[in-house]
Amino acid sequence: MKYTSTVISVSDINASRKFYQDLFGLELYQDYGINISFTCGLSLQQEFDWLIGAPKETVMKQSHNMELAFETRDFDGFLEKLGQYPDIEYLGEVIEHSWGQRVVRFYDPDGHIIEVGEDMKMVIERFLSTGMTMEEVSVKMDVSIKDLTTLLNE
Repeated sequence: MKYTSTVISVSDINASRKFYQDLFGLELYQDYGINISFTCGLSLQQEFDWLIGAPKETVMKQSHNMELAFETRDFDGFLEKLGQYPDIEYLGEVIEHSWGQRVVRFYDPDGHIIEVGEDMKMVIERFLSTGMTMEEVSVKMDVSIKDLTTLLNE
Protein backbone atom coordinates (compact mmCIF):
# COMPACT_ATOMS: atom_id res chain seq x y z
CA MET A 1 0.00 0.00 0.00
CA LYS A 2 1.14 3.54 -0.74
CA TYR A 3 0.03 6.81 0.86
CA THR A 4 -0.78 9.24 -1.95
CA SER A 5 -2.15 12.53 -0.61
CA THR A 6 -4.28 14.57 1.73
CA VAL A 7 -7.40 15.98 0.06
CA ILE A 8 -9.08 19.06 1.50
CA SER A 9 -12.40 20.62 0.58
CA VAL A 10 -12.31 24.07 -1.01
CA SER A 11 -15.12 26.34 -2.13
CA ASP A 12 -13.22 27.99 -5.01
CA ILE A 13 -10.54 25.84 -6.63
CA ASN A 14 -8.93 28.76 -8.46
CA ALA A 15 -8.69 31.03 -5.39
CA SER A 16 -7.35 28.18 -3.25
CA ARG A 17 -4.84 27.15 -5.90
CA LYS A 18 -3.56 30.72 -6.09
CA PHE A 19 -3.37 30.94 -2.27
CA TYR A 20 -1.27 27.78 -1.90
CA GLN A 21 0.94 28.50 -4.90
CA ASP A 22 1.57 32.15 -4.06
CA LEU A 23 1.99 31.90 -0.27
CA PHE A 24 3.77 28.54 -0.01
CA GLY A 25 5.30 28.16 -3.46
CA LEU A 26 3.62 24.79 -4.02
CA GLU A 27 4.09 23.28 -7.46
CA LEU A 28 1.18 21.88 -9.42
CA TYR A 29 1.37 18.16 -10.15
CA GLN A 30 -2.03 17.36 -11.65
CA ASP A 31 -4.99 19.53 -12.66
CA TYR A 32 -8.41 17.95 -13.14
CA GLY A 33 -10.45 21.15 -13.01
CA ILE A 34 -12.26 20.90 -9.68
CA ASN A 35 -9.47 18.73 -8.25
CA ILE A 36 -5.79 19.59 -8.26
CA SER A 37 -2.73 18.03 -6.69
CA PHE A 38 0.56 19.59 -5.73
CA THR A 39 3.89 17.79 -5.85
CA CYS A 40 4.05 17.76 -2.03
CA GLY A 41 0.99 15.47 -1.78
CA LEU A 42 -1.65 18.06 -0.93
CA SER A 43 -4.78 17.97 -3.09
CA LEU A 44 -7.64 20.47 -3.29
CA GLN A 45 -11.18 19.40 -4.15
CA GLN A 46 -14.05 21.72 -5.02
CA GLU A 47 -17.53 20.15 -4.61
CA PHE A 48 -16.20 17.81 -1.91
CA ASP A 49 -19.75 16.84 -0.96
CA TRP A 50 -20.28 15.47 -4.48
CA LEU A 51 -16.97 13.55 -4.34
CA ILE A 52 -17.71 11.76 -1.08
CA GLY A 53 -21.48 11.50 -1.52
CA ALA A 54 -22.37 13.51 1.56
CA PRO A 55 -24.86 16.34 2.06
CA LYS A 56 -23.32 19.75 1.33
CA GLU A 57 -24.27 21.07 4.78
CA THR A 58 -22.11 18.41 6.47
CA VAL A 59 -18.90 19.74 4.92
CA MET A 60 -17.72 21.94 7.76
CA LYS A 61 -15.49 24.99 8.00
CA GLN A 62 -13.13 25.46 10.93
CA SER A 63 -13.67 21.98 12.34
CA HIS A 64 -10.48 22.29 14.42
CA ASN A 65 -9.64 18.62 14.13
CA MET A 66 -6.57 18.76 11.86
CA GLU A 67 -3.97 21.14 10.52
CA LEU A 68 -1.67 21.38 7.54
CA ALA A 69 1.87 21.81 8.82
CA PHE A 70 4.69 23.52 6.96
CA GLU A 71 8.23 24.42 8.00
CA THR A 72 10.39 27.19 6.59
CA ARG A 73 14.06 28.07 6.80
CA ASP A 74 13.17 31.78 6.73
CA PHE A 75 10.47 32.14 9.36
CA ASP A 76 10.76 35.91 9.68
CA GLY A 77 10.63 36.29 5.89
CA PHE A 78 7.52 34.11 5.80
CA LEU A 79 5.86 36.30 8.44
CA GLU A 80 6.56 39.35 6.28
CA LYS A 81 5.03 37.60 3.26
CA LEU A 82 2.03 36.50 5.31
CA GLY A 83 1.52 40.12 6.36
CA GLN A 84 0.74 40.90 2.72
CA TYR A 85 -2.50 38.91 3.11
CA PRO A 86 -4.76 41.32 5.04
CA ASP A 87 -7.70 38.91 5.16
CA ILE A 88 -5.81 36.15 6.99
CA GLU A 89 -7.54 35.07 10.20
CA TYR A 90 -4.97 34.07 12.83
CA LEU A 91 -5.31 31.60 15.68
CA GLY A 92 -3.36 33.77 18.09
CA GLU A 93 0.08 35.29 17.88
CA VAL A 94 3.41 33.77 16.91
CA ILE A 95 4.45 31.44 19.71
CA GLU A 96 7.70 29.78 20.66
CA HIS A 97 7.29 26.21 21.91
CA SER A 98 9.31 24.98 24.88
CA TRP A 99 11.68 23.21 22.45
CA GLY A 100 12.42 26.54 20.76
CA GLN A 101 10.49 26.29 17.50
CA ARG A 102 8.57 29.42 16.56
CA VAL A 103 5.19 28.82 14.88
CA VAL A 104 2.20 30.74 13.62
CA ARG A 105 -1.26 29.31 12.99
CA PHE A 106 -3.95 30.73 10.73
CA TYR A 107 -6.85 29.66 8.52
CA ASP A 108 -6.73 29.18 4.78
CA PRO A 109 -9.63 30.66 2.74
CA ASP A 110 -11.79 27.60 3.51
CA GLY A 111 -11.17 27.48 7.26
CA HIS A 112 -8.46 24.79 7.37
CA ILE A 113 -5.87 25.37 10.08
CA ILE A 114 -2.37 25.94 8.78
CA GLU A 115 0.71 25.87 10.97
CA VAL A 116 3.96 27.31 9.68
CA GLY A 117 6.94 26.66 11.88
CA GLU A 118 10.59 27.42 11.89
CA ASP A 119 12.62 24.63 10.29
CA MET A 120 14.00 22.47 13.11
CA LYS A 121 17.52 22.65 11.71
CA MET A 122 17.27 26.43 11.96
CA VAL A 123 16.17 26.16 15.60
CA ILE A 124 19.26 24.10 16.42
CA GLU A 125 21.52 26.50 14.52
CA ARG A 126 19.91 29.48 16.29
CA PHE A 127 20.64 27.93 19.70
CA LEU A 128 24.21 27.04 18.75
CA SER A 129 24.81 30.58 17.45
CA THR A 130 23.95 31.96 20.90
CA GLY A 131 26.76 29.90 22.42
CA MET A 132 24.75 26.93 23.65
CA THR A 133 26.54 23.57 23.52
CA MET A 134 25.05 20.53 21.81
CA GLU A 135 24.41 19.10 25.27
CA GLU A 136 22.46 22.23 26.28
CA VAL A 137 20.51 22.18 23.02
CA SER A 138 19.73 18.51 23.59
CA VAL A 139 18.30 19.26 27.04
CA LYS A 140 16.39 22.36 25.83
CA MET A 141 14.80 20.54 22.90
CA ASP A 142 14.45 17.15 24.66
CA VAL A 143 16.16 15.49 21.69
CA SER A 144 19.21 13.24 21.70
CA ILE A 145 22.52 14.63 20.47
CA LYS A 146 22.49 11.89 17.83
CA ASP A 147 19.12 13.12 16.48
CA LEU A 148 20.28 16.75 16.61
CA THR A 149 23.38 15.80 14.62
CA THR A 150 21.25 13.97 12.08
CA LEU A 151 19.04 17.05 11.64
CA LEU A 152 22.07 19.30 11.24
CA ASN A 153 23.53 17.04 8.56
CA GLU A 154 20.37 16.90 6.42
